[in-house]
Amino acid sequence: MKDLESLLKPIKHSADWVGLSYFSEKATQRKVVNEICEPNFIDWNVGIRVEVFANGQYGYSGTSDTSPDGIQAAFEKALELTKVASEFPVCTWTVNQRPASRGQYRSHVQKSLDNLGEQEALSILRDCSLAMKVSEKIKTRIAEAKVVEIQSHSLGSNGKDIEQAFSMVYLSFAATAVDGDIAQTRTQNGPQALCYQIGSELFSRHRLLPNCEILARQALELVSADDLPNGKMDLILAPDQMMLQIHESVGHPLELDRILGDERNYAGSSFVRLTDFGTLQYGSHLMNIVFDPSRFGELGSYGFDESGLAATREYLIQGGVLLRGLGGLESQSRSGISGVANFRSSSWNRPPIDRMANVNLERGVDSLDDMIAAVESGVIMHSNRSFSIDDTRNKFQFGCEYAQLIQDGRITQVLKNPNYRGTSVPFWRKLKRVSAYEEVYGTPWCGKGEPNQIIFVGHSSPYCLFEGIDVFGGSNER
Repeated sequence: MKDLESLLKPIKHSADWVGLSYFSEKATQRKVVNEICEPNFIDWNVGIRVEVFANGQYGYSGTSDTSPDGIQAAFEKALELTKVASEFPVCTWTVNQRPASRGQYRSHVQKSLDNLGEQEALSILRDCSLAMKVSEKIKTRIAEAKVVEIQSHSLGSNGKDIEQAFSMVYLSFAATAVDGDIAQTRTQNGPQALCYQIGSELFSRHRLLPNCEILARQALELVSADDLPNGKMDLILAPDQMMLQIHESVGHPLELDRILGDERNYAGSSFVRLTDFGTLQYGSHLMNIVFDPSRFGELGSYGFDESGLAATREYLIQGGVLLRGLGGLESQSRSGISGVANFRSSSWNRPPIDRMANVNLERGVDSLDDMIAAVESGVIMHSNRSFSIDDTRNKFQFGCEYAQLIQDGRITQVLKNPNYRGTSVPFWRKLKRVSAYEEVYGTPWCGKGEPNQIIFVGHSSPYCLFEGIDVFGGSNER
């Protein structure tokens, strides 16, 4: 890691405030298809972001030239940008948006990733692929893993000094069954939902192989299953689909920069208004959503956001009432709305913006069996397959991989091509039961910002029962 203090010293008196953020990311990809290893790759990404406060504005510049001359050039560019921004200010800032925090954060792991050699990882993935070979109808079997290791160090001329290190593993397993002209794919909890801040302990044959066999057998069930019938019925969403439901209809709408209009021309705005905070009944009294980047193991965990604000657990929605937004210190200052420590960037060459991290639905008291028994006519849906939501994050339509029909309190059959639709607030107000059991998932593919930033987030959720939801089937026949 670079000696940032020696790089900061020559420039820290040249503006009201100066910050340097070093970022190093190593990503290793391994993939097996039908027991055959595909080419692996290792990607390195290293650079420094220079941040300047002057003329009442913040300016940024990133550089992969981490020499003193490279840092000086980046500083001068960032300083010039503050002059341009001061001519067309959206807001006039102060140094209060950059706390002088000091601290460290490191992912909690049981076994270092250094203990997992390339050959052992590929051997495990081959075994997972083989475990999915339960029938000649399983035509494609994919097992892949990505290991990401990130180190960051941020210094500020006001004494800010934060070091963070992240160890992340992304796993993905998929089996495609073909019967005649019908094809169905079943993944492990959705594409790349098995994403955690974790070590090599996630690579466990004891846990992975049985799950791979199950998903392959479910793919076989799907090719002979009926389509989900159209109509209104009760809907139980499994945690691996609730992940996306929370992400799209809660996480993104609550990002304060969307509400303020910053993302409108690209990622969209939000149906939520500033006046809704403290008053809007977003969902039923069972809806309790927390922002929790302090949860070890979940993908979107960290100790500090990139402004230097310490990450703490906060209620966004409690008892169904909207309380707090997903906005860092800058958005909080502009909006007058309470926010959280979520001012984040994807790399050294991107400025931080408001991003969700771990956005979780708290557990309830019901068992899944009791929830099923309470349904006269309904369906359980598992694992996201497709999603569509309007640019205010309001009206949505989601498709899932695997469904089970419920009749008179019992699961009666498997159904394929299940879909459901709704509008965010009316949908959440139909939340009637929440299980005491929860599961944790994540995604490394949350996109936002211009230029685009892809960042990692986490979600945990119980099973949830929604009453009277519009569901419909589709056809995968060609």
